[in-house]
Amino acid sequence: MTTFGESHGKAIGCVLDGVPAGLEIDERFIQSELDRRRPGKNVYATARKEPDSVEILSGVFEGKTTGTPIAMVIYNTNQKSKDYGNIKDLFRPGHADYTYWEKYGIRDYRGGGRSSARETAARVAAGAVAKLMLKQIGIKVESGIFKIGDVEAKEYNFGFARTSEIFALDPAMEQAQKDVIIRAKEAHDSVGGAALVRATGVPVGLGEPIYYKLDAVLADAMMGINAVKGVEIGEGAHSAELLGSENNDEMTHEGFLSHHAGGTLGGISSGDVLDIKVYFKPTPSIFKPMKTLDIHGREVVCELKGRHDPCVAIRGSVVAEAMAALVLADMVLLNMGRKMDDVVRYYG
Repeated sequence: MTTFGESHGKAIGCVLDGVPAGLEIDERFIQSELDRRRPGKNVYATARKEPDSVEILSGVFEGKTTGTPIAMVIYNTNQKSKDYGNIKDLFRPGHADYTYWEKYGIRDYRGGGRSSARETAARVAAGAVAKLMLKQIGIKVESGIFKIGDVEAKEYNFGFARTSEIFALDPAMEQAQKDVIIRAKEAHDSVGGAALVRATGVPVGLGEPIYYKLDAVLADAMMGINAVKGVEIGEGAHSAELLGSENNDEMTHEGFLSHHAGGTLGGISSGDVLDIKVYFKPTPSIFKPMKTLDIHGREVVCELKGRHDPCVAIRGSVVAEAMAALVLADMVLLNMGRKMDDVVRYYG
């Protein structure tokens, strides 16, 4: 997948290469995935109202993929570039403004341009195509929010997460998590959160050691999402506190007796459920005066206007789910040539 476009440009989109020919494309499903991430739906997301209607430009004929690159475009319809006029020469704290300026000597200050999370809508569209492919072989990818601020889920109910306004995994914690978001929003601030992405039906053998491990590529994909600051596979950081006897997943003919590894061993899928925790920082766009520098090196105060998510993790969870689907689809195709017997069987 390669994406293109800027937050306040004419459109955003993606080109998706390597999709096998003959995959039936359900455009309504792709749109439904974009609707999950779409802004402006409730008080827990940015007020920017974008329909996020996707248009397929190439790679699909009579409802099926042709094996050629699939290009998809989403037109921007609700830009308010004037909201950024007062900060066009400032570096917004927590944003990519400073590094883009130092690297390129030019930047699109309207909503962050290329560095804006608006770009992730294209990732969701691409991920939806990957999901359609994975469905054919019984792999399911889903996600939900398990933590907002310091309020953490005690149980994971992915069915409930699909219906929750904030994709909460725990019905008992949903309101408390909503309250944390609203308190931050009313204080003109923002709050961080964390998503759990889970893949089921994953066969043994996905992942290419040593340099293209499944968990390493998943971490790379997640860290490439705006605002993600940490990724854990299975037990994650907590495994550093355990003994080997506690962390090892013992095995019987019935399968694994625990789930510390999170579905991978040696960078290869183990056939167990694949669990990825993705941690998002608080949205850097907040409505409190903050000290910063301008492009001339002067100390100034940044006061933002505009429409921003009080908790970027919510919609970010949908993006993380899409990225996991893309990685798994890639790994499925790579794995087809793992044994000479498979090559001979195909070409024989």
